[in-house]
Amino acid sequence: MMTLHRTPLFDVYAKYGAKTIDFGGWDLPVQFSSIKEEHEAVRTAAGLFDVSHMGEIEVKGTDSLAYLQRMLTNDIALLKDGGAQYTAMCYENGGTVDDLLVYKKADNDYLLVVNAANIQKDYEWLASHTEGDVTVTNVSDKIAQLALQGPNAEAILQKLTNEDLKEIKFFKFKDNVEFDGMKALISRTGYTGEDGFEIYCKSENAAVLWDKLLEAGKEDGLKPCGLGARDTLRFEATLALYGQELTKDITPIEAGIGFAVRTNKESDFFGKEVLKEQKENGAPRKLVGIEMIERGIPRSHYEVFVGKEKIGEVTSGTQSPTLKKNIGLALLDVKYTALDTEVEVLIRGKRVKAIIVPTPFYKRSK
Repeated sequence: MMTLHRTPLFDVYAKYGAKTIDFGGWDLPVQFSSIKEEHEAVRTAAGLFDVSHMGEIEVKGTDSLAYLQRMLTNDIALLKDGGAQYTAMCYENGGTVDDLLVYKKADNDYLLVVNAANIQKDYEWLASHTEGDVTVTNVSDKIAQLALQGPNAEAILQKLTNEDLKEIKFFKFKDNVEFDGMKALISRTGYTGEDGFEIYCKSENAAVLWDKLLEAGKEDGLKPCGLGARDTLRFEATLALYGQELTKDITPIEAGIGFAVRTNKESDFFGKEVLKEQKENGAPRKLVGIEMIERGIPRSHYEVFVGKEKIGEVTSGTQSPTLKKNIGLALLDVKYTALDTEVEVLIRGKRVKAIIVPTPFYKRSK
């Protein structure tokens, strides 16, 4: 039997009533109270997530920029020190190795944050393509990551540090921010559709920081949150999840993250020709939002039809806790992706009517 990986916070879970599950080989909390309660807390107050299962890979050396330009789809040259960027890493055929964040600490010093299930695959892909003065190091075991998300996130985190958090703008970060003698990298990217921060600290400091944050946020409605709410939150905000909206067989253009693909940058990168063709002339498939007209919840991999023709499948779907509607994301033949097109989702052997609707399903008011 396979032993599940555990984050540095595993021993703290029980104290807060966590219900854990096997998530891609990790023993992680799906919920602490309930998914709906935690989802609501992030939308209206704040939620704290343990995302220490995510991977961190350092890229250093004088040829780092040229190397990352070749490996990643976005234009890394646009990054300034203290900046973060969302990007994809692709195979030659345009399929996705992973979607990730790049943090530029300094010239020749970058941190890549990758999806948990892809850590080893990503590291091997990156390491096998190094050229010149480039060092690629997997530092995932040394770093824990907490995500504090929601409208009250800034006020809560500010209680624990003298650093002015207002200075950390969206998709920016500060390194070596001090909390009670502990230091952490703080970024402001978010994966919930709300404002919030990611706190990267030493693994041995994670449990102390977790407790301190929950104590500091008590009066502001902060709740510990599991992966269930993290998924419903990112889904409502139409943020891609690797393994569902993105895979080795789905390109970033098809998945709707073409903004992270800069085919006009001078550097060649893996998949550039295919992605350029799709950007200029359209991809054969497109990710769209669907809303059920008849009763039923569209789930991942459910087939979608128009008449007798299978036109694609659902990538993610649920009953939206915020909108109280049964909605899904579906990757469909581009011919059938116009808004208000009626489609049918095969749910437990029965075809159930749905309609194509705009995305994102949820967008916070500024």
